[in-house]
Amino acid sequence: MTGMPTITVASYNMRKAIGTDRRRDPQRVLDVLHEIDADVVALQEADKRFGGRASAVPHDLIDTHGVYKAVHLGVRHRRHLERIPGGAKAEQWMKINTRNIGWHGNAILVKKNIGVIEVAALELPTLEPRGAVMAELLLDGDRPFRVVGLHLDLSGLWRRRQMRAILDAIADRPQQMPTVLMGDTNEWRAEAGCLREVAQTYQIAPTGPSFHSRHPVACLDRIIVDKSLRIEASGVHMSHSARRASDHLPIWARLAA
Repeated sequence: MTGMPTITVASYNMRKAIGTDRRRDPQRVLDVLHEIDADVVALQEADKRFGGRASAVPHDLIDTHGVYKAVHLGVRHRRHLERIPGGAKAEQWMKINTRNIGWHGNAILVKKNIGVIEVAALELPTLEPRGAVMAELLLDGDRPFRVVGLHLDLSGLWRRRQMRAILDAIADRPQQMPTVLMGDTNEWRAEAGCLREVAQTYQIAPTGPSFHSRHPVACLDRIIVDKSLRIEASGVHMSHSARRASDHLPIWARLAA
């Protein structure tokens, strides 16, 4: 791929839309994303944890906000009500919308002018349910670009296994294209642990610390960029709204070929 225009990507652990004031406010999450104005966003903790694992930001709110569309992954978590006779229709009878937006909390939003070629929901090796999401996108109608959204384990051993599983999944894709991995790595060390797995072919955008949003000291959230791309700029978004909307600050990077 040559001559790729500049693209801005962002990653945000939105903590199920619960802010540091302990209020769930999905509108506030979207407002923060509008401040960043990234072309592609990877979200973590985008779905509620219990019940039907519904999207923490209602689908109609995303649609009416006008800037982004959710990448449809074609997967869903099994609902608890489905385990009882007739439970599959219970949500319809009760008029409950439990549609998820992601996979194990990982979701991808793109601006509406960006095309989606292919998607994949990845199961990751772990002791607790974990997954990652992959989207192969089309920029400007003819330029392929791959993004992986991830939220890795608290255990260092499992983080390395999960990162290796993600890299293997990328290697198995039929088409090569510039790739960016984004998300909450839960890795406190800068050049160790799961980040060693990517050192050969990827570079880490120097965004800076994003956790905790009130007093950021840790670089848990990372944007990991294919070395075929150039990082023109990167950082942490530190607006007043962002400091209140989640316990993580969003990070961003501007990339070019």
